[in-house]
Amino acid sequence: MRSKLIIGWREWAGLPDLGVEHIKAKVDTGAKTSAIHAYKVKKFMQDGAPWAEFRLHPVQKRKRPEILCRAPIVDERAVRSSSGHEEVRFVVSTTLRLGPFDRKIELTLTNRDDMGFRMLIGRQALMKQFIVDSGLSYALGEPGHI
Repeated sequence: MRSKLIIGWREWAGLPDLGVEHIKAKVDTGAKTSAIHAYKVKKFMQDGAPWAEFRLHPVQKRKRPEILCRAPIVDERAVRSSSGHEEVRFVVSTTLRLGPFDRKIELTLTNRDDMGFRMLIGRQALMKQFIVDSGLSYALGEPGHI
């Protein structure tokens, strides 16, 4: 059996396909799919397939830097937030970097401007590789050390 990496309730993550080197992420095993704060979201077609263009601020409570991102849309689905509000979101496919691991994940695009973290890492992204220790923070290290 392959050993699993222990991570904390919050970690530094990377989204290399989107040009995001580091972003603070809350690990949320109560959420099925991962989510990221995105705005100015537009759907467009590329080579006959739907894609999303969006902008994000990877740093909490700051409007800079602003990163322009593009990713393939794999679905549009209704998602219910922890407050009970339901919205239809684009779901994109991208690579998540957590410590030494890179893996393809599904990521929903939503407005998280009022939330404490710009990104949530849901349980689908964690399956088979990670164990969450809720008593730890940044178990994989600070930016530059991950």
